[in-house]
Amino acid sequence: MNPNTISRNDLARLIDHTLLKPEATRDDVAKLVAEARELGVYAVCISPNMLPLVDMELDELRVATVCGFPSGAHQKEVKALEAARAIELGAHEVDMVVNLSAVKDGNWDAVYADIAAVREVMPRVDGDGALLKVIIESAALTDSEIVAVCQAARDAEADFVKTSTGFHPTGGASIAAVQLMRETVAPDMGVKASGGIRTTDAALAMVRAGASRLGLSGSAQVLSGL
Repeated sequence: MNPNTISRNDLARLIDHTLLKPEATRDDVAKLVAEARELGVYAVCISPNMLPLVDMELDELRVATVCGFPSGAHQKEVKALEAARAIELGAHEVDMVVNLSAVKDGNWDAVYADIAAVREVMPRVDGDGALLKVIIESAALTDSEIVAVCQAARDAEADFVKTSTGFHPTGGASIAAVQLMRETVAPDMGVKASGGIRTTDAALAMVRAGASRLGLSGSAQVLSGL
């Protein structure tokens, strides 16, 4: 896909249409799913307490959820259990928050172990299976920390690295962070830009910087510009 000539439908197929507000109701999620189908986006991203979505028409929509959200300050065994249960309840993708304390301590063995524990309960079958995205909270990290945590995610065989939860006070995605993440993981992994992307221009800029997936709550507004 050429990011300089991206169409409305191309952009839609990069979007995880997201609703992670803790006060969201099941009716809110049903509306999210209906809107996602109408917009033609790739996936919905919802809180794990909303699983399973058995009473909602998904068609080809993928279902993503979160794990260790939003702080990442959970024992790795808890994250693994949460991820495993989400897959049992129908999630196709899990966006886990990395152990930020270990990142700041430079304890890369702990960072790797945290991610690997979740990866272990999401086995691939013949190259297929549930996708694991690792939320690194890039706005809270230095460039060297971004590089190191992306390397740990790659070593632990995650499928994506993701910029942000959207809940951290330091902010969401930035073009510089997405570029650095893409440079670090090369073409081997996905890069998801999430947090504060509210316009068509901002979304396209993230794609040009190297994002292969976008986490958006205002998907309709973003797509209306194409």
